[in-house]
Amino acid sequence: MFVLALLVQASIFQVSIFRASILWASSENSSLPNVVILLADDLGSKDIGCYGGPVKTPALDSLAANGVRFTNFYSGAPVCSTARATLLTGRHHLRTGVYTVIQDHLHDMHLRKQEVTLAEILKENNYDTVHLGKWHLGTPFRRRAKPWLDEHGFDFWFATDLNAAPSHRDPVNFWRNRKRVGAMKGYACQIVVDEAVTWLEEKRDGKTPFFLNIWFHEPHAPLAAPDEIVSQYGELNDQAAIYSGTVDNTDRAISRLLKKLKQLGALENTIIIYMSDHGSYRQDRNGELRGKKGSLLEGGIRTPGIVYWPRGIKGGLVDPTPAGAIDILPTICGLVGVEKPKDVQLDGADLSPLLTGDRSDFKRSKPLTWHSPLSQPAVAVRDGKYSLVGWRSSEYPKDQAAIKMVMNDMRVILERELDRKLTPSELWDQCYNSPIKTPEWNRLRGKFVVLNTFQEAWIPFVKSGSGGISRFQLFDLSVDPGQKNDIAKQFPAVAERLKQSVLKVNADVLKEAPDWGASRQGESPNVHRLQSKSRSPFDAFVYVNRISIKPEPDESQEDLAGRILGRLANQEGRVLVKLPPAMDRRAYDGFKVALESGKQFHSGRCFSCHRLPAFGHNASDDLSPSLRNRSFSIERLNKVLDNKIHSNLLLDKKDINNLHELLKTLTDISDGEFRNQITKSTVLDTSEEKQ
Repeated sequence: MFVLALLVQASIFQVSIFRASILWASSENSSLPNVVILLADDLGSKDIGCYGGPVKTPALDSLAANGVRFTNFYSGAPVCSTARATLLTGRHHLRTGVYTVIQDHLHDMHLRKQEVTLAEILKENNYDTVHLGKWHLGTPFRRRAKPWLDEHGFDFWFATDLNAAPSHRDPVNFWRNRKRVGAMKGYACQIVVDEAVTWLEEKRDGKTPFFLNIWFHEPHAPLAAPDEIVSQYGELNDQAAIYSGTVDNTDRAISRLLKKLKQLGALENTIIIYMSDHGSYRQDRNGELRGKKGSLLEGGIRTPGIVYWPRGIKGGLVDPTPAGAIDILPTICGLVGVEKPKDVQLDGADLSPLLTGDRSDFKRSKPLTWHSPLSQPAVAVRDGKYSLVGWRSSEYPKDQAAIKMVMNDMRVILERELDRKLTPSELWDQCYNSPIKTPEWNRLRGKFVVLNTFQEAWIPFVKSGSGGISRFQLFDLSVDPGQKNDIAKQFPAVAERLKQSVLKVNADVLKEAPDWGASRQGESPNVHRLQSKSRSPFDAFVYVNRISIKPEPDESQEDLAGRILGRLANQEGRVLVKLPPAMDRRAYDGFKVALESGKQFHSGRCFSCHRLPAFGHNASDDLSPSLRNRSFSIERLNKVLDNKIHSNLLLDKKDINNLHELLKTLTDISDGEFRNQITKSTVLDTSEEKQ
C-alpha cells in the first residue's frame, strides 16, 4: 500500500508539472492560443485513415497522432443545419431556432441573431474571427430577412449558403463579406484553404489571436475531385472512388494550411479541432454502426473527433469518453481561459480537463442527448456504455400518396441504372443522393425534395411533443456498437432512468424553441410577411423563386439581367424553378426573352422602355413607360411588340408570343388570390421544351 501511495503521488506530481508547464508557456508568450475548427460535410466515422478508413489522410493522421483522438465522438445533430447550429452555440439546435435543413427560399428559420456564438465570444476577447466555407445556417442571399455572417460575430467571411454548386469543381455560389464572388476555378476544399492562406498572409494581425472556422463542403454530394486522386481509389466514374477522392483532396488542402501555420510560427500555439457535421450518407463509411445521415442511431451521429494543440495538450492520446460537437464552445472557453456566456443555457460540457491532464475534474452536468423531431428515432441519449433512443408515434402531414408515386417512378430509373432491386432504405437514400443527372431524374428529384421539405406550419406540432415519443430501445454499446440487440426489457431500471432523463431535456428544449410561424398568424402556410405592394401572378413567381428585380448599388441594368439569368439557369439545373398556377412555361420563357433583350438592347429598346417592376428603375425615371404604367396598356404594348419583329432586335414570332404570355401575368389580383398563387406554385419541368 505504501508503494502504491508513492506511485499515485508521483503521478499527481507529474500531471501538476505538465499543467504548470502549459500555464508557464502561455504566460511566457503572453498570448492566447489561436483556434482553428475544421469541419467535414457528410463524412463518416470510418472514412479517414486514423479511424481505420480507406482514404489516405496523412495530415489528419498526424494531427491525431500528436493530439487527442476521441473514439466516441458525436455530431450535434444528424443533418447539416442543425449540427452546425449546435456546434457554434453549444446549445441544442432547437433552442437556436434551427429545426432541420434550412432552405432559404422556403424557410424563415435561421440561427437566431440573439444566439451567442463561439465567434462572438472570441471576438469579445480580442480575437480576429473568420468563417470560410459552407454556412447553411440561413443567409439573406435569397432576399429573405436573415442575418449576415458578420452579424454572428465573424469579422471576415467567405461562404456559400449551402452546398458547393454545381459541384465541388468550379463552384459559382461563394460570397465574400456581403458581396457575390461569382464563378471560381478549382475544387471547393482547395479554394477555401486558398482563402485561409491569403487571409493569414495579408489580413492577419500578428499580435492578435485568430479564430478560423473552416467548414468544408466535401464529401457532400454532388461530388467532384481531381482524376489523378480519384484513380487511386477506383474507376473515374465510381461514386465510391470519387467520394474517397474528395476526402483525400480535403486532407491535402489541410496539409497546405498546416504548412502555412508552421511557416508563420503559429502552429505550436494553435488549437485545431477536426470533426464531421454528422455521419455519412454512405452506409459503408459508417463502419458497422447502424443508421446513417439523418438518423439518431450511431451511424448518423458518430464522427471523427481530433483535438491538437502542441503547446497545451499532450499528444498521442486516445480517449473513449463520449463527447461531441455540443461540447466545443465550452471546451474552447476552458482551454483559452475565457468566460462562458452568462445567462445562456449551455447544453455541452467543458472537455478541457480530459485534454490538459486532470481527468477527475471532468464533469457532465446534464446527459449527452439529441433532439431531432423530424428523424426516426426522434430523441437519443448516451450515458456511459448505454444508448437509449426514442421513436415518435406520429407522422407529419406530408402528401404521402404523392411521395409514393414519385418514388415509384424514381425506383424504375434507379433499378435500371443499378441493375438490381432496391430495399426501401436504399431507395430513400438514392432518391436524395444518386449521381444520376438526366432531365427526367432531375424533374422527379425536384418533386421528391419539395414534397419532403419541412414546413414551418408544423412547428406547433413539433413543440407539442415531437410527435409523441412512445417507443424506446436500449443498447449496450460496449458489446453491441451496431445497436442490434434491444436490452430494455433486461434492464428496465436503466431504460426508465434514461427515458425520463431524455424526455425531461426534450421538454425543456421544445419550450425554448421559437415558432417561426407565430409572426404570420392568419396568413397562408409558408408565405412570408410581404413588404411589396405589388400583386400579380408575376410577383408571385418572383416571390417563390426569390428573384431580385432591384439592382445592387452600382449594378447596371445589363449586369442585373445577367445575374438573374445566371440564377435561373442554376435553379433550372437543380429543378428548383417554381411557377404559380397563372404562369406557364411560355410566360417563363417570355421573362427570359425580356432579360436577354435587356442585356443586348438596353438602350432605347423595348426592355429599357417597358421594364419589369422596379427593374433598373430610379426616381428620375418615374415618367418613363413601364409594364405597370396604366396609361400604357397591355393592348397597346402588344401592338408595339408585334411591330418590333425586325432584324436588329433579333426577336422572332415565338419570342413575341412568349412576351405576350408574360404580359398577361402582370394583371393585378386580390391579396387572397395572390397568396393562393404562392402556396399552389409547382416545380417547373425544365426537362421538356413545351411550346
